[in-house]
Amino acid sequence: MSEEILDLTKKLLNYNRLFMHYFEEARETGTSHDFHEVIKPFANEVKEVAQEWGVLMKSWLVINPHKHLHLKQIDTTLDHIDQLSIQAFFPKTSRSRFLNANRTVEFFLLEIVKELEK
Repeated sequence: MSEEILDLTKKLLNYNRLFMHYFEEARETGTSHDFHEVIKPFANEVKEVAQEWGVLMKSWLVINPHKHLHLKQIDTTLDHIDQLSIQAFFPKTSRSRFLNANRTVEFFLLEIVKELEK
């Protein structure tokens, strides 16, 4: 289970970096992508990975409780990922909110990687 969680966590880290790339691109060009052709398929792809990760993480955390990792953080991270996967494509997205959510996701996912690679 740990290997699968590690793999999914790394995928989510890559998606999180992609969110940042798409966000910067949208801000620079000022254009929005087509919702049904670009945004929705991408967000669905991310959501699928995130949901699988969430289920595995919750099971793993119940079996292996950690001092610095909590179930609530998993739900918060899933919410942030869900929002970021869509907001990244819109140039009018609040920069500070986007960056804060992005950093929060990055931090938590890296903590999980550290924990699993011990």
